[in-house]
Amino acid sequence: MPPLVELARAKLNLALHVTGRRPDGYHLLDSLVVFASIGDVIALSPGPLSLRIDGPFAAGLPTDDNLCLRAARLAGAGADLVLTKNLPVASGIGGGSADAAAVLRGLARMGHAVPENPERLGADVPVCLGSGPARMQGVGEIVTPLPALPAIAVVLVNPGIALSTPRVFAATERRDHPGLPDIPRLAGLGDLIGWLAETRNDLEPAALSIAPVIGRVLDGLRATNAAFARMSGSGATCFGLYETPEQARIAAAALKQHGWWAVATELAPPPAPR
Repeated sequence: MPPLVELARAKLNLALHVTGRRPDGYHLLDSLVVFASIGDVIALSPGPLSLRIDGPFAAGLPTDDNLCLRAARLAGAGADLVLTKNLPVASGIGGGSADAAAVLRGLARMGHAVPENPERLGADVPVCLGSGPARMQGVGEIVTPLPALPAIAVVLVNPGIALSTPRVFAATERRDHPGLPDIPRLAGLGDLIGWLAETRNDLEPAALSIAPVIGRVLDGLRATNAAFARMSGSGATCFGLYETPEQARIAAAALKQHGWWAVATELAPPPAPR
């Protein structure tokens, strides 16, 4: 029997407002989340719980305390897991959370129930379970699915720096911003950019203070005629939106010349039910 395969799509916070902080220290967020067509790949086969990791970003990832294993343990399931790590680590595009969510989806296809409160694995896990456009609020547990966006061309760029999410939050000076404006139906790139212009990533200033190279990445995206550029999540990955896939491919090729990881892709619709 061939293994079940799940794509752990790259998560993009197109907008991210920090709206408060709970007494336990967790930050409250309001974010428009979308997913790209690229991601890590999880293959699941029946058997005792185990994990192997390969792929271009496998080096240094632990196999004994990985989120994939923690997800399977939370589901009370065993499986032979193979993670092909295509996305940079600690890069603000949900890699570990998307991997954990992909394991839970795969285990569900094998007959195991998705555990309650999956945010125990990470704030991004609930939104990554659906892997479609959504508004994410609270500490990540409130997920409101949104209509699919068009397949807008996007370039992801990471300068090769891993940023600690707790460190970025600790460096964030203000934590009581208003939430996002109402999210209308976004029919195309122009609608999306018009709405994004009224929003922010409240973690971007703190991330820039820790890793100034993020500013150079954003400048590089704008220099390649991105219609819009911003940092995703807690960084250091940034994204640029483009009018055509060809423009995105040309931009990614140019940005790679800086020695950065850069890839052209597109915003993806929610995966089809299985």
